[in-house]
Amino acid sequence: MKNIPTLYEWAGDMKTFELLFSRFYDKVLRDDLLAEVFKNMSPEHVSHVAHFVAEVFGGPKLYSSEDGGSHAQMVGHHIGKMLTEEKRQRWVYLLLQSADEVGLKSDPEFRSAFVGYLEWGTRIAVINSVITENPMNPEEPMPKWDWGAPGGPYIP
Repeated sequence: MKNIPTLYEWAGDMKTFELLFSRFYDKVLRDDLLAEVFKNMSPEHVSHVAHFVAEVFGGPKLYSSEDGGSHAQMVGHHIGKMLTEEKRQRWVYLLLQSADEVGLKSDPEFRSAFVGYLEWGTRIAVINSVITENPMNPEEPMPKWDWGAPGGPYIP
């Protein structure tokens, strides 16, 4: 049986995720559509998001341990933000553009899983952005994302 790496391992390491989200949020803050949403983000926002996504992809539990975060807290950050489909699509577009610029793995299996997670997560964010109370149980575990249907990376 093949030893299939986690999405985190396949992507690189924590520096990979930190670079990706640093590049991404630089774009977001200059974007006409998204800058307003993120103009008051904390100085730790970029690293928290990098830690969250890395953990979801099987990396170290920095978000849920060192950052003191949880899935319920991440959902809570979107409550009342009134995100639109246009903003969601721009967010995904800028993140994928940033992924290409920083050299994130581009094989079809990884990108399928990566885009699948972005679609899932951003659609949940939009849904939660129009409510006033967090629907999540604070004890709900962090999501775990893996290779999904493709079955892992193509390794000849």
